[in-house]
Amino acid sequence: MAERRALVVGASGISGYNTAHHLVQQGWEVYGVSRREPQGLDGVTPILVDVTDAGAVASALGDRSFTHVFYCTWARQETEAENCRVNGGMLRNVLEAVLPGGSVEHVALVTGLKHYLGPFEAYAKTPIETPFREEMPRVPYENFYYEQEDVLHELAADHGFTWSVHRAHTMIGWALGNAMNMGVTLAVYAAICREQGRPFVFPGSPQQYGGVTDVTDATLLAEQVAWAATTPAAANEPFNTVNGDVFRWRHMWEMIAGQLGVEAGPYPGEARSLEAEMQGTDDVWRAIVAKHDLRPTELGGLVSWWHTDSDLGREVETFADMTKSRRLGFLGFRDTEQTFGALFDRLRAARIIP
Repeated sequence: MAERRALVVGASGISGYNTAHHLVQQGWEVYGVSRREPQGLDGVTPILVDVTDAGAVASALGDRSFTHVFYCTWARQETEAENCRVNGGMLRNVLEAVLPGGSVEHVALVTGLKHYLGPFEAYAKTPIETPFREEMPRVPYENFYYEQEDVLHELAADHGFTWSVHRAHTMIGWALGNAMNMGVTLAVYAAICREQGRPFVFPGSPQQYGGVTDVTDATLLAEQVAWAATTPAAANEPFNTVNGDVFRWRHMWEMIAGQLGVEAGPYPGEARSLEAEMQGTDDVWRAIVAKHDLRPTELGGLVSWWHTDSDLGREVETFADMTKSRRLGFLGFRDTEQTFGALFDRLRAARIIP
């Protein structure tokens, strides 16, 4: 294999962490960009820089040579217009710093299913049929995913690199302190329910509770981005990135409750807000940490109540089609029950949850 030198942007996040880890395992030379040094990423050279700062990015990356860029980060803003400005700018800052050397062969961009559902401000406002397919048209709203794709396409035309876009659903996997980590959020929610002696109740909408859905194992995403970056047939294509199985939360919730050792309560028939319900539970979590001799963590550094509310509160059915990847040769697959179970086992082994 010719030398492959990867730049993973967002190496402390759920997609970047798992991508960097996979590339190291595959023998790549890997550099990881983040604002804080990622923990447990042996073999990755950290580059600590805020990618919203174009000057700092140019200083940190401009004298380095990379063959592949894996862009796996975003910064949430108050409005979608600001999301477009900031997140499009972040991607441009990185690429304009590394492209002039002429060594970049491929850029992989990780986005998500809001490509089909629309931004948070207009979430699921445009009717769209499942399963989501890559050739579906953009929805008629501002969307920072579209801004990022436009930046990617513009710079690819100017500099001649190939690209891929990876539209993941809810990502489940190892990464602490991540703003979009449902698996860790549900594990902590279960621990609080058990400590307080209350049932573990599904907080989402009736449509999510009873409808068909899917998720993305972060290790599967890592496999797909590495495959697309090194497979000529996959060049210059967007790809859905989901486990490949589908499920209904009314069944999966019982399985997750069993994995976490808590009783699943009856579904009340309507959505509830975890963000509101879990207000004031910081002291409860501190008591759980002390009681079970867990690694010292603060609740706000583990959970993303708002994002789990968003995912589980959707009032539309949401799942994506993987035919395109399979047709081109990517046959990766995950069993979603095992995806959750593997994460919970790792959280216990690391003394994050009891």
